[in-house]
Amino acid sequence: MNYSTLKKGVAASLVALLGVTSLANAQDAPATSSSAKVFGGRAQYRTWSLGINGGVLTPVVLTGGSDDFSNWEANLGYGLSLRKQLAHSFGLEGNIFRGKVSGTNKDNPSMTPKGFQTDIQYALDLRGVVNVATIDFIRRENSVNFFVTAGYGVVAFNPIVDGKDNKGTFGKDGDKDFIKQAYIPVGAGIKFKVSDRVSFNLAYTMNYVDGDNFDGTYAKSPSKDKFSYGSAGLEFSLGSKAKPNLDWVNPVAMMYDELKDPSLRQEVEALKNRVANVEKSVEDLKKDSDGDGVADMFDKEPNSAPGAVVDGSGRTIKFPEAKTTVVEANNNNAVTGFENIQFDFNSSVLKTESYPTLDKLSSILRENGSKVTVNGYASSEGTAAYNLKLSKDRANSVKTYLVNSGVKGSQVATKGYGEANPIASNDTEEGRIQNRRVQTVRN
Repeated sequence: MNYSTLKKGVAASLVALLGVTSLANAQDAPATSSSAKVFGGRAQYRTWSLGINGGVLTPVVLTGGSDDFSNWEANLGYGLSLRKQLAHSFGLEGNIFRGKVSGTNKDNPSMTPKGFQTDIQYALDLRGVVNVATIDFIRRENSVNFFVTAGYGVVAFNPIVDGKDNKGTFGKDGDKDFIKQAYIPVGAGIKFKVSDRVSFNLAYTMNYVDGDNFDGTYAKSPSKDKFSYGSAGLEFSLGSKAKPNLDWVNPVAMMYDELKDPSLRQEVEALKNRVANVEKSVEDLKKDSDGDGVADMFDKEPNSAPGAVVDGSGRTIKFPEAKTTVVEANNNNAVTGFENIQFDFNSSVLKTESYPTLDKLSSILRENGSKVTVNGYASSEGTAAYNLKLSKDRANSVKTYLVNSGVKGSQVATKGYGEANPIASNDTEEGRIQNRRVQTVRN
C-alpha cells in the first residue's frame, strides 16, 4: 500500500467517525459531575468504555535496538479496545488489533533476504492504563489527559520472506497457518474530550515479541523482534447518560469545589451550633450550686449546709459539726468552738459563709450577757499603717453584725492589730489568706 494513500484513508475514516459521533450525541444531554462526591465510590460514574482505532504498524520502536532489515515500511493497522476504569487514575483495558508489518534491505542490496511481510492475524493483550497528567487540572472535569500503558498479550502471525508464504507449515505438527508468541506492549498517549460520551485518542505503543522470528528471519542472535503501532481513534463511554465518566474526574478539583460549597459551610456552622448546645447541656448537668456532690437537676435540697452529708438526692442526712479551732495560741481567754472570720484581700466585707458562726456567737452573748473583744488582723501586703486601719475595719464589721443581731454594743469591744500576730507565713498566698481574719476573745 502506498504510504500517501494510507494517510488519506486513516484521515477520512476518523472524520467519518467524528461526524457519526457528533450526530449521535446531539440527542444525548451531557452529564456533569456536580452531584458526584469525592468519596462517593465508582457507582456514581460510568466506568466502561469501547474504543476503535486505526494507525500505522512499523517493525521498529523508539527505544532503538538491532533490526534484521535496514529499511522499514509503514502499513495499516486497526483494532478495538474495551476498558474498565477502576479509579480516576487507573483502568484495565483489553485490546485486539490486526494489520501487517514489513521491511526491506533495499539500502543493502547484497544482503539476504531482500524483504519480509508479516501478516498479523490478531494481537490480543490486557493492559493497565494510568492517567498521569492533565492540562486543566484545576477544573472539576478534565478535557485533556496524558496516559501510559503496559501489559501482556499473545500475537498470532504469518511471516512471508522474499515472497515465500509458509502458511500451513507452522506449529509442532507443521500444520498451522500462524505462529503464536507472547509479547509485551508498552506505550503512552494523549486523549482529548470531544463530548461527555466521546474522546479522541492518540497513542504510540511499542510491542516486544518473545521471539526472533516475527520477521521470518533468525539473525543477530540472541536479539528478539519488536514492532510499534501508532494509532488514532475514538473512545465511547458506556452506561447511563445521567452519570459522568470516571476517566475525566479530578478528585482534587472536586474536593476544592466541595469545600467552597455554601451548603457545606452552612452544614458546618449548624454542626458547630449543635456541638455548642450539647456542651452547654453537659455543663448544666454538671452544675452543683451547693457543692454537696449532687448535680442541681437531681438535687432535692439545693441549699445544703457546707460540709453536710447528703443522700443520692441531695437531702441532708447529717449536719456538719462546728469546728473547734483555738483562735489564738498565746491567749488563754480565746473563745473556743468558733472559727476565725476570714476576709478577702483588701476587704472588710463579711462573707456569707461567716454568718452561721456569727449567729451562733450572737446567741451565746445574748443568753449569758458575757463580753468579748473582737481582734482584727491583716496580711503583710501594703503598708503597716494601711493594714492597721484595715484590721480595725474588719473587727468593726463583726461588731456591727453582732449588734444588728441583738447583742448590746457594750458587750463587744474591737481592736486592730494590723500585720501583728500572724498565724501562718506571709510568704505564701495560703498563709496570707489565713492571716486576713478576725478572732474573738473573752474580756
